[in-house]
Formats: sequence, C-alpha cells, structure tokens
Amino acid sequence: MPESPLSPARTPALSPAASAPLALLLLVGAPAARAGETACWFDNGAVVVAASVGGVAGDYILDTGAPHTLLAETQAQGAGYTETTLKLEVRVAGLTLVGRPVAVLDLDPRSHAFPTPIAGVIGADILADYVLEVSLAPCRVALYRPGRAPPFHAQTTLSIQMEGGLPMIEAAVADGPHARAGRFVIATGGDTAVRIDDSQAQVPGSKRPEALRTFGVARPRLRAFSLAGRLLENLPGGLVAQAELPEGALGVIGTPVLSAWRLRFDFPRRRLGLARQSATKQPPAAYPGARARPGSARLSAPTGAPRS
Repeated sequence: MPESPLSPARTPALSPAASAPLALLLLVGAPAARAGETACWFDNGAVVVAASVGGVAGDYILDTGAPHTLLAETQAQGAGYTETTLKLEVRVAGLTLVGRPVAVLDLDPRSHAFPTPIAGVIGADILADYVLEVSLAPCRVALYRPGRAPPFHAQTTLSIQMEGGLPMIEAAVADGPHARAGRFVIATGGDTAVRIDDSQAQVPGSKRPEALRTFGVARPRLRAFSLAGRLLENLPGGLVAQAELPEGALGVIGTPVLSAWRLRFDFPRRRLGLARQSATKQPPAAYPGARARPGSARLSAPTGAPRS
C-alpha cells in the first residue's frame, strides 16, 4: 500500500490512472491478567472469530462498526428462537457474558460472499466494555477488562469519539483537487477500505447505485485517504447511506485500511492505539471478489452544506 507524508497545505494531485470515479461533494511489574484471547481470520474485508450466542456456536463477524450484537435469522430459527429481540449468553475470546441484548436479523445480504455460513455479529455493544486488541498478522483478538491490559507500544494514539454507540476517529479524504476532514466510524467488519456518506459523494455514470453501497460488489476507487499522518492512494471504496451513519460521521473506515496496524481500542479511555505490523508479518489480500470500475475521479458541483 503506497504511503507518503500528507501536508495540510497540499491536496494530492488527481491521477488520470485512478481506476474508478468516486467524487466527493466537498464544500471545501507482573503481566496483566487477560480477560480473553482467541485466534481470528480475515475474510471478505472483515475480522471473523469463533463465538457462541445463545448456544449457537459458529463463525461471527467481530465488528466495532456494528452498534448491536446480531444472530442470523436462519441460525436463530434452527435453534428454536422465535422472537427478534432476545437476551442471551454470549461467549467470545474466553469470556462468558450473561443476559446480553441480541437482535435477530437476516444477514444473507451481508454474508452471502463468505465461504462458510456466518452465524452472527459481535457488535460494539459487547466490545465497548473492554479494551480490544486486534492484530491481523497473525490474526488474534484479545479482550481485557478496564485497567488490566498489558503495555501496548503504540506509534500513534488517536482520540475516539462515541456517537450512537459507535467509535469514530478523525481522518481525511480527497478526490484530487479537493480534500475534506471529518469523523469516520472504525469498523473491523467493514467490507471495503473506505465508504463515504452518499449525500457527500457520488460515482458519476454508475448504472447500479445499489452495488456501490454497503455490501455491494462494486469498488470505485478513492483517490486519497489520510489517517494518522499516513497517506493511502487509489483505495477501493464505496458509498454508505446517510441513515446508516451516526450523527456527524463522514464515512466508515474498514479493516483493509486498519490492517496496516496492530490496533488497541481502549474504549473505557476513548483511545485508539496504532502500532505498525511487523515488516515480515503482513495481513492477507483484502479485497476478494471486488470489481474495479474504469474511469477517473472528478468533482461535482456542491449541492448543500456538509453534515456537521
């Protein structure tokens, strides 16, 4: 993944080789005790772990960008659950949590591309009580109780803002001659590198707008994205419906971007620690099944004020 310093005074130049149009509508001691740890794997841009919800054991997406823990409708029906809102036991990373709220939902639109059935989603409502560490090379997930996590040698620490039960951090996007900074939801279950609020971005000439949105198969290219002083260029991106975002969010950052670091989500202290992955341990390819779209990005005329 290319990287170079990002200067606040310089916007990345538009490259005619950018592979698809995603145009922004811009207005310019002893070891600490461990709560739990488990192996994970990286599939279709998401972190997946073995877990159990209400006695339904299987593969669960671990998603800091999902506000609620979910059980797949087909799995719930097979286990004899008839209600769509439940309180169930959740087991993940060695933890057993009793009486946690769980919603039953049809996950087929989200999980159809996975090679094995997805039983559900472990969401931020569970994770936000802990310090969460995620590393993708090799893939490991650890959960620590507040104040019990071991030292973490972060190169960069970012402030987390919680809104609507979801963690957000500051980042910036550019489509060539213009750039915009804003808050982005951090989603370890995100299906592409970056998604932008569809009221703030567009893909000119797209004939299938639904394929550009969450869990769609198209991956228009985003010219540049900056996070923690690192500039990433020509990323696979997409759109997200404004209604799916918490108030004030410009978009969603997915695991294909986050995988450049080892991550510590210190939810109780509202901090995200970023530590570089080892040069000899890099995560696997992040974009199976993605389709590039030809063309080059260009700005559209502004249509209104951006979200605050």
